[in-house]
Amino acid sequence: MNSLLGSTSAPTFDDPLEMLQACHGRIEAQCVTLHRLVDHLATQEHDEQAVQAARAILRYFDTAGQHHHQDEEQDLFPQLLSTQDQTAASIITRLLQEHKTMEAAWQSLRPLLMSIAAAQSKTVDASIARHFIDVYAKHIELENETLLPLAATLLNNEKLRAIGQSMAARRGVSI
Repeated sequence: MNSLLGSTSAPTFDDPLEMLQACHGRIEAQCVTLHRLVDHLATQEHDEQAVQAARAILRYFDTAGQHHHQDEEQDLFPQLLSTQDQTAASIITRLLQEHKTMEAAWQSLRPLLMSIAAAQSKTVDASIARHFIDVYAKHIELENETLLPLAATLLNNEKLRAIGQSMAARRGVSI
């Protein structure tokens, strides 16, 4: 629904595929913040802006980012696999491997951000940050352009409702 200002309403758990895509947008925004943080630290002193940016990235990927992966691995992927669609199965195999790569990238980046957030370090290894950003960008592209549209064709309303309810419950939200 459009408002008078022309914006659309936020997705809800009633449309879990739209919710997942919106999460991808938030992940991309955090990756932009990370890119800016690396540039900021390379050209300016470590300051309160750097601390706040590092804290925001940590907060997001330690909570919402984890929930997002759980939404996919525990809800969306099993429902898609239950359709017996071979294309979906192949994509999911690749995405699960990418989740492992993304988790490893996060485990490399997280201590660096913790150090910035605690004002103990004044730099972030740009190659580690760039790798993190790149693996997420590639992953999101595959999900947005291929998996989510496929899911929209394969999953019926009952399966989508179950996914949305589980996603909401994971966050302590009742729908």
